[in-house]
Amino acid sequence: MPSAPAAARADHAPWRSLKYRSMRWWSLANLVSNAGTWMQLTVQNLLVLQITGSAAATGLSLSVQAAPGLLVSVAGGAAVDRWPRKLTAAVSQALLGAVAFATALLVAFDQLNLGVLLALAAVTGLIATIDGPACSLLGNDLVRPEDVPSAIGVGSLVSNAGRLAGAGLAGLAVGVFGTAAAYAANGLSFLFVAAVIPFLRPVAAAVTRAAPAAPGAPADDMSVREGLAFFARRPRLVALAGISGISAIFGRNYGLTLAVLVTGPLAGGAGAFGTVSTVLAVGGIVGAVLGARLRKPSVRLVGTLAAAGALLQVVAGLSPSLAVLLVLVLPMAVVESVSDTAGTTVLQTDPPAHMRGRVLGVWNTIRTMWSLAGPPALGLLMELAGARGALVAGGLLIAGAIGAGHLLRRRRTPEPVLIRPETAAVPALSTAA
Repeated sequence: MPSAPAAARADHAPWRSLKYRSMRWWSLANLVSNAGTWMQLTVQNLLVLQITGSAAATGLSLSVQAAPGLLVSVAGGAAVDRWPRKLTAAVSQALLGAVAFATALLVAFDQLNLGVLLALAAVTGLIATIDGPACSLLGNDLVRPEDVPSAIGVGSLVSNAGRLAGAGLAGLAVGVFGTAAAYAANGLSFLFVAAVIPFLRPVAAAVTRAAPAAPGAPADDMSVREGLAFFARRPRLVALAGISGISAIFGRNYGLTLAVLVTGPLAGGAGAFGTVSTVLAVGGIVGAVLGARLRKPSVRLVGTLAAAGALLQVVAGLSPSLAVLLVLVLPMAVVESVSDTAGTTVLQTDPPAHMRGRVLGVWNTIRTMWSLAGPPALGLLMELAGARGALVAGGLLIAGAIGAGHLLRRRRTPEPVLIRPETAAVPALSTAA
């Protein structure tokens, strides 16, 4: 029998989700899928440029693919709540594979034009509104609730590994077989995931399909409107959305702010920013491992980490040299990654099982708005205050908003009334005979 310290270490081990056989298969499937996705993404922008010769068209294709996430994510989440999860994930993966194969054929026969490409991007985005929450929740179903942070952390590591592998394989595949090969490889990766899903076995505690409505419950209990209302009534989720939103807009866009800082005030070049990017990636991996050790993260933890990252961002904005910046970048990335794992865990486990698809749908809509609003807002801030000013002002805004929200919550939460034993009411004794 394992000792108590050994059992405690096992309970917090970052890899504990891999003790489930189905989770091991799911992680392998996701590694293959992520590699295929990054193979396609690596060549997609180049393909658009080859077809149109326009950078604006490249941006348009990305916007068209993101548009369904803004408009119909809540409906996609409602579908995930209504339909059997394994079947939904398998069908959505197969459909994404079909789109990738169709694109590969059109590229191979030189039949892909801008109109067809935009239509395929829109279809991909539409399918993703269902596929995203279905696959996320299916992965959580494969482990017990206390091991969900580990599953999310392992998923983050798998995503990073798939990204590195996909970028390398893309160059090899395109060099040997042509651009269509990247799309064909992505199609095969989707089919591999679809083939693995039927053999996955959720744990006994997992709920893989919507629970039936209770007797007397309203008929629209599974509706999109109910999902929106639930999210709005849940203070934890609203607070999480606020923390993540302000962090996404005024922080975290380090590919933009740090690039301008390194190549501008710090007088570095592309190589210097490449070093910064590498440190950010390493910090993200370390943070994913640490985040996977969590068991029951809270919104307060997410807020604390976000505020800490914002203060580090302020100091980074004042860095006098590249060496100082590199020292700060690592903990910035670690804190961000742990915060992401904690926030995702709260998001996917706080709602009741029959509401989780719609909650993720609402979240995807909010996240899409951040991704569209963040870069222009940050770019404007840099135009007004420069790279250093944007980092400092953005960090102070994030930390200040989180601190103000915490204070406001404490003021609104009534303190418990303590009754001293000597002043407590004593029941009167009956004098009846």
